[in-house]
Amino acid sequence: MSSTGYPWPIETTRLDNGLRVVVSEDRTAPVVAINLWYDVGSRHEPDGQTGFAHLFEHLMFEGSVHVAKTEHMRLIQGSGGSLNATTNPDRTNYFETVPAEHLELALWLEADRMGGLVPALTQETLDNQREVVKNERRQRYENLPYGDAWLRLLPLLYPSGHPYHHATIGSMADLNAADLATFSAFHTTYYAPNNAVLSVVGDAAPGEVFALAEKYFGGLPARPDIPPAPDGTAPAPATAAVREDVVAEVPAPRVYLAHRTHPFGSPAYDAVTVLAIALGTGRGSRLYQRLADGARLAQPDYVSAYGVDLAHAPAPLIVTATARDGVSAAELEDGLVEVVDELAAGITAEELDRAKALLSTMWWRQMSTVAGRADTLSRYATQFGDAASAGDRLPAWQAVTLAGVAEVAAEVLRPETRVTLSYVPEES
Repeated sequence: MSSTGYPWPIETTRLDNGLRVVVSEDRTAPVVAINLWYDVGSRHEPDGQTGFAHLFEHLMFEGSVHVAKTEHMRLIQGSGGSLNATTNPDRTNYFETVPAEHLELALWLEADRMGGLVPALTQETLDNQREVVKNERRQRYENLPYGDAWLRLLPLLYPSGHPYHHATIGSMADLNAADLATFSAFHTTYYAPNNAVLSVVGDAAPGEVFALAEKYFGGLPARPDIPPAPDGTAPAPATAAVREDVVAEVPAPRVYLAHRTHPFGSPAYDAVTVLAIALGTGRGSRLYQRLADGARLAQPDYVSAYGVDLAHAPAPLIVTATARDGVSAAELEDGLVEVVDELAAGITAEELDRAKALLSTMWWRQMSTVAGRADTLSRYATQFGDAASAGDRLPAWQAVTLAGVAEVAAEVLRPETRVTLSYVPEES
């Protein structure tokens, strides 16, 4: 199976227990990237269980039936490999890059913690990692200037009960309240082979990978009753602009403008992606030219626009800038609003060409490593059912037209649907 825009071979299979296995052989270097996506993120979390998906990102490194605490990291790093994990609203992924001769080790480790974490999970381990996550929340969100912006923006963008209403880090109250049995049930529910995609890219033949996947994952039972995530595709329409003004211990005023747009992977979101690059990426962007260089309202290093690539509901487009010395939050906001409102007329041909060139560079930078390719294949297999459809994304960006950008800008950037978040220093 292949796609026009994807120049590497792809072979796939599905084990009897539902695990999807994707292999892209590349003999350029004697390394392999292993990437395991679980279709569970914060959008799946029931009321009272916020932060669970992210906590398991931590717990999955704390030992399983045949692997002692911290041994997973020691074995991979001791073999010359690297590893990590991430969680977002849509999924959790675990990944390693190792010398090709250690492929079997990496697959055994991933299989052992897929099927063997709950029997090894203790109250001590849970309490320890719960405190780690709570400290992470304090350090990254609560005690960092502007760090709680994402925690504030999500509830403003998505109504209560929407699966994207809360942040992946979760609430302190939920993390404190849950007991060992509740956490174990969450893992048993979602960490199943039929809720996962395993991608392997690099110096390994598909047949070898499929055989190893069967050897180590094949005996794990499927979970027949995995609950679907709440449907977030049609949130209640925004009827009026909303805002939040925050007085905080921050070094300078900062303003965020945010809009719900379209789901990642849709043609309309491809236009949003092009628009965001033209608006806020690099010194040639419209925001930089107008607010950093021109009016000199914004600090040059703190002006940007970006889409958050969420696939299961209208994804947000966020525009932000931090004020220069002597510039008030109101002045900065007026400048941002002026630039964003002008986009209803679209962008120029020069801006379109520049955005497409930057997106091409960004895409090939992602695809230049086996790890980047493995993550991309896992994503498209999980979210769109076909790993090879990853090859369609860059051509889709390149096909965006000036008219398409203008149409989507006029639709999604309306002032009456805008979310505004403004930070003002306490001494002001």
